[in-house]
Amino acid sequence: MSLEHVVDDIKDEARARAEEIRAEAEDDAEAIIAEAEADAEEIKEERAAEVEAQIDQEREQAVSSANLEAKQQRLEARRDVLADVREDVEAALAELSGDRRESLTQSLIDEAATEFDDDATVSVYGRSDDQELIEEILTEYDGFSFAGDRDCLGGVVVESETSRVRVNNTFDSVLDTVWDENLKELSAHLFEQ
Repeated sequence: MSLEHVVDDIKDEARARAEEIRAEAEDDAEAIIAEAEADAEEIKEERAAEVEAQIDQEREQAVSSANLEAKQQRLEARRDVLADVREDVEAALAELSGDRRESLTQSLIDEAATEFDDDATVSVYGRSDDQELIEEILTEYDGFSFAGDRDCLGGVVVESETSRVRVNNTFDSVLDTVWDENLKELSAHLFEQ
């Protein structure tokens, strides 16, 4: 064998070995690329799931916030309606006249009178527009006299210094009591759903 032959054999072996190494390197590179692509796909899917979860959470928060705001607006609208109804009732009470006003005022004075002794000196206060009416009704009561004006819708405030009793029988106080006792029922009636 000649030296040339030996050199050619070594070259052939070296080429074959180089080819093997290159084939192994390509296989390794393909495996690394496949693993990287799989990792990238997994990371992409995880990120997509995280983004979807965040979108769902933000959507729920937005819906919850919108529902709360809508509920607050409904409550505010209901308060406004109730305030309007209250104003209308107060206006109707202030405008009462004639026999109806006289009858209610008489009843309120009668009720208040039961709180005082027969010999008590009793001061009665009322709306300035009702002074004449109150004075006329008080002619039926011994020791009762009109003592001055009260800023109210009608009715009377009756008091006696001797017994330290004060009875607030104004239309305002009666309305407050009736309003508080019936507010739930009134709301249910006005805002039936």
